[in-house]
Amino acid sequence: MALVGLVRVSTQKQETARQHDALDPICVKVFEEKVSGKLEIAERPGLVAALAYIRPGDMLTVLEVDRLGRNLLEGLLMLNTLFERGISVKVVEGIAAGEHVERSLILDLALALAEDRRRDISRKTRSGLEAARARGRVGGRPTVVDADKRAAILARRAREESIREIARGVGVSAGTVHRVLRASEA
Repeated sequence: MALVGLVRVSTQKQETARQHDALDPICVKVFEEKVSGKLEIAERPGLVAALAYIRPGDMLTVLEVDRLGRNLLEGLLMLNTLFERGISVKVVEGIAAGEHVERSLILDLALALAEDRRRDISRKTRSGLEAARARGRVGGRPTVVDADKRAAILARRAREESIREIARGVGVSAGTVHRVLRASEA
């Protein structure tokens, strides 16, 4: 029996080192994906590759059970699919740590707790931003467009440059250019 690892984070900016540190030493191969756990199996390239690599008797290994799915429903659907295909799952850390060949209360509970933890983090973040706003401070990401960039975007648009040309020239995303243009029209 070989352990085949799956490392997953939701965005390109998130780090995978902690998961690799735990899985690389124990797995024969580790697959990585930087996509939402909300996607179907076919839309998750790392998972598809891992499932293609797994042989009978091998075990899909994740650091924590929530790496299989973004929330309770997606995690349960993923586990059901894996177990129906005869694929065992090993969870390295968390309350569901261990080897699993079928759904269990502990796996379901681990997914439910992970979803609750994620919801709590979102709630606290929103609450903190609202409290800062009430004190006159604006939280969130720093603005990309200062007055000079805004003027450059508007001037380039006046010269009838395309959105992409403007974005490249000013060094911002096309979406940012759209937002500046919409705000100037309002």
